[in-house]
Amino acid sequence: MESSVTIDYFGRPLTISTGAVAKQADGSVLARYGDTVVLVTAVVNKDREEDDFLPLTVNYQEMQYAAGKFPGGFFKREGRPSQSEILVARLIDRPLRPSFAKGFHKEVQVVATVLSADQENDPAILSMVGASAALTVSQIPFLGPLGAVKIGRRDGEIVINPTSLEDSDMDIVVAGSRDAIMMVEGGAEFVSGPDMIEAIDFAHRSMLPLIEMQERLREKAGKPKWQVIEAILPEDFKAEVRNAVESDLVEAFAIRPKLERGAKVSEVGRGLVDKYPDEQKSMARKSVDQIGKEVMRKTLFETGKRIDGRNPDDIRNITCQVGILPRTHGSALFTRGETQALAITTFGTADDEQKIESLHEGERYKSFLLHYNFPPFSVGETGRMGAPGRREIGHGHLAERALLPIIPPKEDFPYTIRVVSEILESNGSSSMASVCSGCLSLMDAGVPVKEPVAGIAMGLIIQDGKFVILSDILGDEDHMGDMDFKVTGSRDGITAIQMDIKVKGITKEIMSKAVELAQAGIGRILDIMTQTLGKPRESFSPYAPRIWTMKVRPEKIREVIGPGGKMIKSIVDQTGVKIDIEDTGIVTIVSQDEASANEAIELIKRITKDIEVGSIHLGKVKKVVDFGAIVEIAPGLDGLVHVSQLSDAYIKRVTDVVKEGDEIYVKVIDVEQNGRIRLSRKAAMKEQGQTEAPKGPAE
Repeated sequence: MESSVTIDYFGRPLTISTGAVAKQADGSVLARYGDTVVLVTAVVNKDREEDDFLPLTVNYQEMQYAAGKFPGGFFKREGRPSQSEILVARLIDRPLRPSFAKGFHKEVQVVATVLSADQENDPAILSMVGASAALTVSQIPFLGPLGAVKIGRRDGEIVINPTSLEDSDMDIVVAGSRDAIMMVEGGAEFVSGPDMIEAIDFAHRSMLPLIEMQERLREKAGKPKWQVIEAILPEDFKAEVRNAVESDLVEAFAIRPKLERGAKVSEVGRGLVDKYPDEQKSMARKSVDQIGKEVMRKTLFETGKRIDGRNPDDIRNITCQVGILPRTHGSALFTRGETQALAITTFGTADDEQKIESLHEGERYKSFLLHYNFPPFSVGETGRMGAPGRREIGHGHLAERALLPIIPPKEDFPYTIRVVSEILESNGSSSMASVCSGCLSLMDAGVPVKEPVAGIAMGLIIQDGKFVILSDILGDEDHMGDMDFKVTGSRDGITAIQMDIKVKGITKEIMSKAVELAQAGIGRILDIMTQTLGKPRESFSPYAPRIWTMKVRPEKIREVIGPGGKMIKSIVDQTGVKIDIEDTGIVTIVSQDEASANEAIELIKRITKDIEVGSIHLGKVKKVVDFGAIVEIAPGLDGLVHVSQLSDAYIKRVTDVVKEGDEIYVKVIDVEQNGRIRLSRKAAMKEQGQTEAPKGPAE
């Protein structure tokens, strides 16, 4: 039987229903907001043995029929998920993951399918709400419901779920429970820390109707939840393990180099586990892991020191280098502790822009790209190489968002820019190292960035009602801590933000303190970066392409292109440049040298210059005929000099006066309605004060 709940949510009807479709799934809902409709299902694997972790998989798919379109490609059907679909799947996943009952480790798959898209109401946000609703009405031990909204801001006013982000200085997605914020992700244009926190808090308060409607749906159609009994380690067994390994773990965590510390911790764990029979080995491993986390936390709260000896707000040692690769357009190496990112900037043209197609935003082109690569050697391991995984796509997207606000507008800097971040070493905060190296690489390439930006990852340890915020976290602190909160920006404001948590949510107080410390840390990092390179270079690499732009009237575009592209091809052949013309009349000229570009610009100016009666031009004789000469006065623009207009003197043969290839001055004496141009050599000579002696018959 179908059950549904409908509310008015910020001026548009929102309906969530269950029981009508996909009834064999453990939980399924149809969510509709405006004319955007998504089907979200949740299924638990009843047969598979439980793991030591939660094997949650989230899939998000946009069906092209949702917008009345055909898929591209030869087969005309949807295939592998696009980058935007992967990013949405990660958005859905992150607030769900910490919201299952403790001890529940069965495989769960959530699938969100966009069935209808109106290009106003974002299916990504609707899918996040739908995923929570599907899990809420299922028997799966999910501790929701959760809400999710997107926030924009225009003229200082926050907008919930904006239908357009034009003129908005922030684009933030926030998810949370009734009591706490669970996830934050988005970009901004130098928004202050306090303004960002207020916007996130407003978003959290705006979620209450979403949570309440899911609770009403659960009352109508929810299944009884499975009861999960958390496997608690016997206290006597854990005490036995503690007595055996605690002092060794304290000693191991005092080792500062990551690989040595990890090897010592593993050695301590293996040495203990090997002493137990097979049936107790799993319990022994869990005990060592729990005690390791307790040791790290206890040391922090008792001594105020972290596992690498730093104070909570200390940042690791930073070194920067720029211009280290000779043939690239820009390069920078940023090293922070044991995390190292090499960024390379490459310039391209409009032909290199990336075409993006999504149901919500339609078709658009990106002229700034950032790609993040995380090879296994960066953590001293072997592993798969090849296409980027979901994590690499997500980290690259965050770093791209962080740098996008400093990229100059296309009108001022008409290059397509690609930054690639190669992670060479990793011990936490590699995406933030990518922001720092990426910014330096852009400046090394000569991109006139608005101002430098940097990034930092903040951590959180909560224990017995107290909390400590950590600046610039290590990989172990990320693994054993309660939060990974990434903030990027300049000295003046935030450009990107991302929060992932492992507890049941954090408060406004914790977020405010984390942002405050993050901005202080960003300032210290920028001090070091700007000592290496204080401003963008004033010249490009000799191996980078140069782009010049000029404007012609749109009605002149046809003349520049010429019949069948003849004219533009001749300019390219003559000068060796690359030319692109937009419908607006913007002409882009790409060349390796300035002289060729200037020659092409001059040729285009001559083509597009209005031919006025009475104007004088230096032309080239293209062809001699019995009745005169055809003279080219501009590329592709010819006129006729009749024999009577060649000279005042008697002319027996046209070739007595001009020959093919001669350059002569001519005056425009008429432009006929059909476009034909009549020229006069003798009129031009008179106007220039020249005379020509008559030529007698040849002897």
